[in-house]
This record gives sequence, structure tokens and C-alpha cells, in this order.
Amino acid sequence: MTTTVRRTQQQRREEAEAALLAAAADLIGEEGVHSLTLARVGDRAGYSRGLVSHHFGSKGALVERLARSAQSGFVPGLEGLPPGLDRLLRLIDGYVNELGRMDASARAFLLLWAEAATTPALAAIFQERSQAFRAELCEDLVAGMREGAIRPDVVPDVTAIALLSQLRGIGMQLLSDPGQADIHQLRTQVTEVWRRALTREAGT
Repeated sequence: MTTTVRRTQQQRREEAEAALLAAAADLIGEEGVHSLTLARVGDRAGYSRGLVSHHFGSKGALVERLARSAQSGFVPGLEGLPPGLDRLLRLIDGYVNELGRMDASARAFLLLWAEAATTPALAAIFQERSQAFRAELCEDLVAGMREGAIRPDVVPDVTAIALLSQLRGIGMQLLSDPGQADIHQLRTQVTEVWRRALTREAGT
């Protein structure tokens, strides 16, 4: 006897939204945000335009939701790690590694980030995302300084900006010219450069 597991309305809603966001990410990665329409998103996901409108209301709301959700939990394996130098280096290494995979969500995130430079609505979203990322980096830097693993003359706020800029810059470079670098070598090199820059080894 086969038992059929019935999905709840909430489960169906979540599955539909995930499929629509994935379809939007695919289309943005292929043709850019300006080519995105609710009808094309629905068609790609196998739903009607009406369902896309029902879930998100407008193209702007859909893009905003995608910008907020893309790269959420981008680097696996950091959950539960205490803040400090080790977690920071794992984040750097893992971030570059994930950029090497460059899935549709990562491509869409980087393209939307670039678009934010000339789109006020997106700019506000990415300012918020960047602030949260910098705060996470600062937490690691401050904790590392407190425990003596990071040099005391490091300026957390400034260093966090430099780190964020380099990581996203690497993403844009890989997006514009895929396959230009050996990701294993790149992640190793970038992580080692930051380890040396942040520890007392830099002054020896």
C-alpha cells in the first residue's frame, strides 16, 4: 500500500516561491535584470504569470526578494564556530571556493550588486546587505584582536571594507571571465595573504 504525503498549503507556497526565485536567478544570469518579466519567470518555473504576481506583486518586489535571499548562508560550515581569526579565514576560504562554483544564485547576486550602482531601490538593499556582512567581519576581527590572534593595530571597520570589496571583486572578475584562475590556488593564496596581513607574522 502506498502512502501519499499531502503537502500543507504553507509547504506548497514555499516550494512555489523557491521555484520562482530560482527561475528569476536563472533569467538574470542569462540575460540581465532588464530582460526580466513576471511572465518569463512564471514560464521558466512552470507557473502562470498570475501566480508570480500573487506571490510577489511586482517585478520590483521579486527582484528585491531575490537580492535579499541570494547568498544567504553562502559559505557552509560556519554555523556554531566562535568569532575570531579561525572563523574569518574559513569564511574567506569558503567564500572564494563558492565563487568558483558560481551557481545561478551567485551570478544573480553579483549582477544585481552591479546594477545597484545605478538603481536607488537596489542600492538601499545592497547597502543593508553590505552592512550586515561588514558587521560579521568586524565581529571576527574584534574577537581575534581580543584573543591576541590578530594584530592590535588592525582597524576593524576599514579592514572589513577591504575584505568585502576583495571578495565581491573576485566574484565579479570570475563572472566576467570564467575559468581564468585555478580556484584551489586562488582560495589558498587569498586566505594566506589575509592570514599574514592580520597576524603578527606581517611584522616579522
